Amino acid sequence: MIKNIIQTGLDRCFDEQENEIHCLNAGQDPTYAVGEPWPVPRFTLLDKDVVKDELTGLNWTRKANFFEFPLTWDQAFAEIDQLNNQGFGGFNDWRMPNRREMRSILSHGARKPALPQDHPFADVFLGWYWTSTSSAMAPAYAWYVHLEGARMFYGGKNQRYLVWPVRGKSVHIPATGQTMCHDTQGQTIDCKGSGQDSEIQTGQPWPEPRFVKHGPHFLDKLTNLVWHDPGKISGGPFTWIQALDAVAEIKGNGWRMPNINELESLVDASNHSPALPDQHQFTGLQEGYWSSTTSFFEADWAYVLYLHKGAVGVGFKPYAEFYLWPVRSEL
Repeated sequence: MIKNIIQTGLDRCFDEQENEIHCLNAGQDPTYAVGEPWPVPRFTLLDKDVVKDELTGLNWTRKANFFEFPLTWDQAFAEIDQLNNQGFGGFNDWRMPNRREMRSILSHGARKPALPQDHPFADVFLGWYWTSTSSAMAPAYAWYVHLEGARMFYGGKNQRYLVWPVRGKSVHIPATGQTMCHDTQGQTIDCKGSGQDSEIQTGQPWPEPRFVKHGPHFLDKLTNLVWHDPGKISGGPFTWIQALDAVAEIKGNGWRMPNINELESLVDASNHSPALPDQHQFTGLQEGYWSSTTSFFEADWAYVLYLHKGAVGVGFKPYAEFYLWPVRSEL
């Protein structure tokens, strides 16, 4: 049984020209709808200021642009400290979300904002929102998520972006793997009192070992997903349709192109080049991998995992720029 993966929220299928098509046998994300299904309703108002996400168990401030102005990374942590000193909403354990918590609130089946359609949030800004997770490739930068189209990249900690406070213990969200804290210059610092991802370490803990080899394939014990060795996939780079066709031709039952949440679950936020756990045994790794998740922002694009950085971006479906990394749900 798949665990620690939530559904992306995308429920429609599209071809390379943005035309909507039937999802049956399309091999796309909604064909399989892998992951923890969303409860209905997804959100509950705990009071006028605090919203509970019934899928993840996290509490969010109802006001998405809570501090009203963009903040540097350090300023964002300082403002959250003030929030806790005030006991906002009756709580004093508010924090900046880590990269996976911030992504967990997204809907890949919505745009402007990329939030579930029934969300009760106010003052949602179509811009970048900070996370508490530093970039392993560039520790003077931290990951941020864009609420217009659900991309995730990183920005300089001395730049100014929005922050959306969160609290609570999450379910269905893996820990990011980040173990060290860094200041705005990228220097390693003591995590105590920092409020950073590595101090809080929320999310489902990783098993040890995380990956177990089964013949030519690998079981991820964190998610129960089985991954093909990408080095054993011939050809590429592919267009998106070519990648869907290629995975359909692989011998063996159940192989498919992973959705973007499945792909992102592989990332170890403490590593880069590749952004994978140290003990992985995958071969033939490339920089970019297609997901089966169309970008609802522009349906002739699809989400891509940039493996060296650990970023989530998009690729133009007709361009042969990315590779295929097949997955299946059972050994």
